[in-house]
Amino acid sequence: MPINSKIRVLIVDDSLFFRTALQKALLSDANIEIIGTAANASEAEKKIKELSPDVVTMDVEMPDMRGTDFLKKLIPVNPVPVVLVSSLNIGIFEALSAGAVDFVLKPNLRNSSDFSIFCQELCVKIKIAASAKVKKNVSPVASASLPMPVLSGNGTAEHIIAIGASTGGTEATAEILRQLPEDIPGILVVQHMPVGFTKMYADRLNKICKFTVQEAQNGDRVKQGQALIAAGDKHMTLEKDFKGYYVKCAAGEKVSGHCPSVDVLFRSVAKTAGKDAMGIILTGMGKDGAAGLLEMRNKGSYTIGQDKQSCVVYGMPMVAFDIGAVEKQAPCQSIARLIIQKLNK
Repeated sequence: MPINSKIRVLIVDDSLFFRTALQKALLSDANIEIIGTAANASEAEKKIKELSPDVVTMDVEMPDMRGTDFLKKLIPVNPVPVVLVSSLNIGIFEALSAGAVDFVLKPNLRNSSDFSIFCQELCVKIKIAASAKVKKNVSPVASASLPMPVLSGNGTAEHIIAIGASTGGTEATAEILRQLPEDIPGILVVQHMPVGFTKMYADRLNKICKFTVQEAQNGDRVKQGQALIAAGDKHMTLEKDFKGYYVKCAAGEKVSGHCPSVDVLFRSVAKTAGKDAMGIILTGMGKDGAAGLLEMRNKGSYTIGQDKQSCVVYGMPMVAFDIGAVEKQAPCQSIARLIIQKLNK
């Protein structure tokens, strides 16, 4: 997209009322131009070919074709960035796996405040999507070509693995976690995601991983063979008592623009676990997690940043790398191997 040009957006939704309301709302942003609308997948496919939009906003559920099926057809031949507009729906993760860049929770149209907040968030996501890298390879997970090393278990049960991600992170995190063994040390994950979706995301990961994955609750113990996903409206911090590690989960003001915040998690891990921890920062816009990862590295933690080539958005890992927080930079498909190799040393 040319510098300083408007982002050309196609709106796809089966509701005429919603398309019209959204079109009017997005016109208020000077950086966005609505070049067309479509009521279904067939119409969307035609208009994408005719208009070549920079970004498409699309409902997950359409009358003639599921959004996931449409993306599987679209992305391999025309990798346009797609921002999903969805109700609380498990299908969102299938659509992200199929190549969508990000999603926004569909608002209550009867509440003008909800709709206004939604439009502000959607504008931000559209701008991020316009510069995102859309992957044509829509296989669910890219597996490493070499056999994964076996975890030796040399006192690693008390280790902590902390992961932070944003745009593109649902699939990046899934790719890493599903490669790890069932006896992996306790994992803590902050993925920028609305409340409700984090529970569904944890349930989805629990089905594909060799260990237990669940949404974190206040007071949950951090155990070997378990990953805890921060809830969508609560900061998660690592604490320690005479029994071992546990998490605190509490609502709070946004930190580095987010709640939950990767910085909040990483800083607590640096303070509580230090050299007995590992920090991993994945794809995402902005800088959340960079400062916290630097604190972890300064406390002796091993730190990994996803590389530019494998990121959907090389923002958070780039800032972390630039400030010296990243000890090892690697493609997403290699990170699980690096984790095990480090734990075996």
